[in-house]
Amino acid sequence: MSTFLGIGFGPIQTGIFLKGAFEGKMDRLVIAEVDQSLVDAVKAADGEVTINIAAADRIYQERFSGVEIYNPTIDADRDRLIEIAAEADEIATALPGVDFFKFIVPWLKTGFLCRPDRTHFIYTAENNNHAAEVLAEALGNDVENCYCLNTVVGKMSGVISEAEGAERKLAMLCGTAGKGHLVEEFSQIFISQAPGIDRRSVAGLYEKADLYPFEEAKLYGHNAIHFLLGALGKAKGYTYMSELAAVDELMALAEQAFIEECGAALCKKYAGVDELFTAAGFKNYADDLLKRMTNPFLTDAIERITRDLPRKLGWNDRIIGTMRLALDQDITPTIIARGATLAATELFGETNEAITAGCRALWPAPWTAPWTAEHQQLLELILS
Repeated sequence: MSTFLGIGFGPIQTGIFLKGAFEGKMDRLVIAEVDQSLVDAVKAADGEVTINIAAADRIYQERFSGVEIYNPTIDADRDRLIEIAAEADEIATALPGVDFFKFIVPWLKTGFLCRPDRTHFIYTAENNNHAAEVLAEALGNDVENCYCLNTVVGKMSGVISEAEGAERKLAMLCGTAGKGHLVEEFSQIFISQAPGIDRRSVAGLYEKADLYPFEEAKLYGHNAIHFLLGALGKAKGYTYMSELAAVDELMALAEQAFIEECGAALCKKYAGVDELFTAAGFKNYADDLLKRMTNPFLTDAIERITRDLPRKLGWNDRIIGTMRLALDQDITPTIIARGATLAATELFGETNEAITAGCRALWPAPWTAPWTAEHQQLLELILS
């Protein structure tokens, strides 16, 4: 009997891993979720869950049946989850961040130690390039036959309110959930390798011997241009990403930055790794993503794409990290810097002094004169 355990019940979980486990015909589908209202809603629906999928030309629904759900903050449910973890073949964590691992490791590890002979594959989907290593360290060396795998989730998704669902005729997760999940149709998720992973059941997952180049392509390609396009659109007064598909000037800028700046840098750094990191391969990647980013059926709000500016202007994140990558490969990220300027102006203010002070507080040391060449280059691009 094959068992899937999903930890977290957001659109990444339902639209990728639960969907993949259902399509892979796994015998038992289990979710661990701390939102008791969602737990109650799924139980009241007899374990039937529906998601909305945005294709290029329409939205359609997929329904999964037989879903069990338990709340690990409730003693009786946690005991059940320990038993399920012991038997689980494939597990997917889709939590807000790796800081949440500390809440799941105690009961997850207890379950694993009950069945040290059983192999467990854990797909970590916390949008962190080292989530698997963080979880493995938290579980400790005494857990055997457990493989934590990183993922590259290049799939756009979101939560929709009950009001939006009614307006757009979209399905809620289940009868009394009060929210729905909308995910794009694209479903090609890269995962790292482990012994025996070829025997997995969850559909839509593709192994890569070295996942890190693809993680960088996601963060410094997909995420960087998604944010850049959103920031450019926001500055022009647009509300939804889909509106930008008809704005030739912005789409051309995004394409140029995608191919000539971050794309050229990634292709130079990872030449020979994969077809993706060639001129033709990356152009196909960019063209496909630009269409997907502006899919009218996703109704993706620009405000969502451009939120959380301190994180996105972080030293290693999608804007500054991409600029650093480009500079390291002797490529000047002029267009991407425009996104950084818009973000820094919104966050810190319009004067050069305010932006400099904001970056000084946000970026790591050294920030004493003389500044490092990298700090100086980045600031000059942002302030120009």
